[in-house]
Amino acid sequence: MRFSRWRGGASPAPSGGRLRTKSPRNRRCSSSGSSNEDTSEDNGMPVHLKGGSADALLYRTTMALTVLGVGYVLFELVKAAFPQKK
Repeated sequence: MRFSRWRGGASPAPSGGRLRTKSPRNRRCSSSGSSNEDTSEDNGMPVHLKGGSADALLYRTTMALTVLGVGYVLFELVKAAFPQKK
């Protein structure tokens, strides 16, 4: 006997077993390919900088938040490991 998590034993998917979406199944990529060419050419630049100044700013912001987050986690771990005596 198979048990279902859904009430009434009915599955949440519509009949046919597939979820229906509004996007077409046969979506094709852009035929121009120009955006892919600048990121795939080998010119010695890292991929995160090939998109221009907006990508560089996003990368630097992400790295800064990551470093600050790791520092804060380490600070909280040390604070929890050595509680203050009252």
